[in-house]
Amino acid sequence: MDQLIIAIEECAYETEPVCAPADVAELFVFTQTLWNTPITRTIFLMGLAALIVVAVLYLAYRRPRLVPTKFQAIVDSVVQFVREDVAIGTIGPEGIKYFPYLLAIFLFILVGNLFEITPFINFPITGRMAIPAFLAIVTYLIFIIVGLAKNGFGYLSGIIWPKSVPLAMRWLVGLIEFISYFFIRPISLAVRLFANMVAGHVMLSILLVSGFVFLTHIPEIPVKGVIFGTLWFALGLAIFVFEVLVSVLQAYIFTLLSAVYIQSSVHPEH
Repeated sequence: MDQLIIAIEECAYETEPVCAPADVAELFVFTQTLWNTPITRTIFLMGLAALIVVAVLYLAYRRPRLVPTKFQAIVDSVVQFVREDVAIGTIGPEGIKYFPYLLAIFLFILVGNLFEITPFINFPITGRMAIPAFLAIVTYLIFIIVGLAKNGFGYLSGIIWPKSVPLAMRWLVGLIEFISYFFIRPISLAVRLFANMVAGHVMLSILLVSGFVFLTHIPEIPVKGVIFGTLWFALGLAIFVFEVLVSVLQAYIFTLLSAVYIQSSVHPEH
């Protein structure tokens, strides 16, 4: 029996090697509401992620101690990392102005990413393109508005007509820079986060579900059930640990690139 994976519960695995929903969009779009309200699963998890971030910061800083608890020390180390290494370290002294935004998106993305490996959730909200796209647009608007506010229209002219480039090449370099600044940056910022989280989520789901299918049908497929079930579960657990690292790394990369883009507007000469 060439059983590969069951994608949905209602599946005749004896006759279907691969089971899939009638509409593939069901794997990505969650239209079912919760508790007979307009709230979908994704909206609920977004609110939960925001609530977790607020709760963590509140519990860590509501009662500052001379000798912090382990929880306070961990949270403070994360906050100081974003403040010193990302905000100030990338943007410069003016980075302190943008520190609240950078901290907020880092913690929100981190919690949203870790939902992928959270029991009974197993769904990264950043695996919905609308969320990374919205965050990327916010970053985009910040660095464009900051660039215009601090440098006037010289900010745009410096991008479109870079004086440091030989005259014959300015139009070409300016065109490339214009496309890069105003189109490629927000798109790549969103797609990078989305693609990494979706890829990890799909791999993790396939391996763990495949392992579960084989191990629960050992009587029908005794040899394959033991071998492939154990193998898939082992690989799934390895991917599980790896996804923890990916979740942290992708939150850091998104936040760091946001700081880099803001820095290019604050100090366009660099």
